[in-house]
Amino acid sequence: MIRSELVQKIASENSDLRVDEVERIVDTFFDSIVEQLAAGGRVELRGFGAFSTRARESRTGRNPRTGASVDVKAKNVPYFKPGKEMRERLND
Repeated sequence: MIRSELVQKIASENSDLRVDEVERIVDTFFDSIVEQLAAGGRVELRGFGAFSTRARESRTGRNPRTGASVDVKAKNVPYFKPGKEMRERLND
């Protein structure tokens, strides 16, 4: 499912909301998660899972085309840990 399909599904299940209102809600939801992660926080949605960041150390990588060494800077990457309820539903 892609973002536009999610918006359409929510709009079809909530006939009192217009599609542009649903788009604003979905945008606000995802923006809030990104802002919290960018600030170094964590977002936990009970029954669904938790979003957090993990630190990656700087390292030396390889350019796959030339084989030359490339310095890769340290960075934070998003991480998602599924909740217990999600894991159980996926494995039933």
